[in-house]
Amino acid sequence: MFGFFKKKQKEEKKEVPVPVEDFEDVEDLITYFKNETGLDFFNKREIIKNKLILFCRKREIFSFELLYHRILEDQSLKQELVDYLAVNETYFFRETPQIEQMIKKAKLLGYKIEILCAPSSSGEEPYTIAIMLLEAGYSDFHIIGIDISEKIISKAHEAKYNERSLHRVTDELKHKYFTKNGEFYILKNIIKDRVSFRRVNIFDESLFSLRKFDFIFSRNMMIYFDSETKIKAKNILQKLLKRPQEAIYFGHADMVG
Repeated sequence: MFGFFKKKQKEEKKEVPVPVEDFEDVEDLITYFKNETGLDFFNKREIIKNKLILFCRKREIFSFELLYHRILEDQSLKQELVDYLAVNETYFFRETPQIEQMIKKAKLLGYKIEILCAPSSSGEEPYTIAIMLLEAGYSDFHIIGIDISEKIISKAHEAKYNERSLHRVTDELKHKYFTKNGEFYILKNIIKDRVSFRRVNIFDESLFSLRKFDFIFSRNMMIYFDSETKIKAKNILQKLLKRPQEAIYFGHADMVG
């Protein structure tokens, strides 16, 4: 008799329906992400689609439609998605001629300069600027780095980097500005204290509460924008300059007109 009930329980367990996945139409999510962050992934549909499928399956979300509704209701999930998609690989001492040009201009000003890095990614660029300014004998400055990714901002605050991120840093500068800890390099406070970070989207009004800046670096962000969004972003950044005639330093791949 009891064996009969056990057999019946096993059969009932087998009858639990498996959720049906629906990961076909990714357009609404790409459109939403573009409207929220400015990042345009329409020309990378298949890559983004596959990344979103992995994101959903890991969280037992069985359709793009369900994910869309979840991120509208759950800000923490939305930030997870932003962190997941807005990945920007960078390294120290990237595109240094622009930084050298900025330092020459800074020396002519003769006062404390404020610099904005938008985006800052995981800190390599703003920290590079700080190192190069100190090496050039200019110590009166402060740098603010902004990014839309909470995860990447946390990494910038931590200032812990591997050999790959420092592959263009000389041994002399590594010894001077970093502390070796196992396979990682920890940036020293002499640099960290001159840079601060904020999680800010450049299309948010809160951006204007930061301050105005003498110099702005916005490299490798525009590559994700369509033409209309590039113009919008450039106009916003232009309003943050203390001197409107000053040029903004864009990356070579950004192609901003």
